[in-house]
Amino acid sequence: MKLTDTTLGQYTVENVLTKMGYFMKKNKLVHGVGITDVDYVVHKFETIGYVDGKRKQKLIWFYLTWQHMLQRGYSSKYKEKRPTYKDCFVNKEWHLFSNFKSWMQEQKLEDKEGNKLQLDKDILFEGNKEYSKEKCIFVPRYINTFITDRGAERGEWPIGVCWYKASGKFQALCNNGKGKQIHLGYFNDPQEAHLTWKTCKHKLALQYADELAKEGYDSRLVEALKVRYL
Repeated sequence: MKLTDTTLGQYTVENVLTKMGYFMKKNKLVHGVGITDVDYVVHKFETIGYVDGKRKQKLIWFYLTWQHMLQRGYSSKYKEKRPTYKDCFVNKEWHLFSNFKSWMQEQKLEDKEGNKLQLDKDILFEGNKEYSKEKCIFVPRYINTFITDRGAERGEWPIGVCWYKASGKFQALCNNGKGKQIHLGYFNDPQEAHLTWKTCKHKLALQYADELAKEGYDSRLVEALKVRYL
């Protein structure tokens, strides 16, 4: 029996699990909504061998990615610490672990060095709050950092701009996503500083889009970067 969004609409959670030969109380749901609908025990870690008598383990990436996504969508404590996730939610289809895992297995999940990519919900659709297969994509860590808008930290000025007391002017800084803040100069007008920041971000985005295209990344990611800072 394959569980889908329609199935959830027809049955209660308990009935769905009973049909699969399971029984799970509501307090066993992952973050109140997630159903681990697989016929094996899900662990966060998997034993991959022993070295000098010590067990070596690796993370079960599919499950942890799903769990962390549900946390962002439904954990009140998480949302309290990270207000930008306040209105985020997960499409009902992905409340089922098997559905999310099937989708994830079809995605590009590592970069050319073997580093794991990160699940992103708003690079394809800026400002998006829904985690779903239509709107999510895996991206390199530096891309996730590059596009992050830390609005809560920048205060009253436009993004990319801060007041530099020592000069009595506005300073423009551009985060390149790779650990470097590029100093773009000082300005009398905060809007001018912001436009300078935007120009820098667009130039970098085009550079990254070209690099990702050559590495075989999803064309949707490439095109989204090209227009992100227009």
